[in-house]
Amino acid sequence: MSDAVTTGTGDMPEIGGQRPIMVEVESGKSYWWCACGRSKSQPFCDGSHKTTAFRPVEFKADKSEQVWFCACKRSGKKPMCDGSHKRLGT
Repeated sequence: MSDAVTTGTGDMPEIGGQRPIMVEVESGKSYWWCACGRSKSQPFCDGSHKTTAFRPVEFKADKSEQVWFCACKRSGKKPMCDGSHKRLGT
């Protein structure tokens, strides 16, 4: 694994978790997804990105429902999980 993946200092963010995180979102509410992987409040931003090139991604819920936020930070559908975590470590 490259240093960029493990430290989040390069092109790839740190891995914030090995599995997606289910959240009950509320219609009309904004959620700020951690893009750097450093947040201690996964999947949401806690400001830990400030020393990186990464910035949080806003997700605004269209309706109240359960959604699965990406924790591995490798999803092609950020901030939602697309199953990319299944390929970690391969």
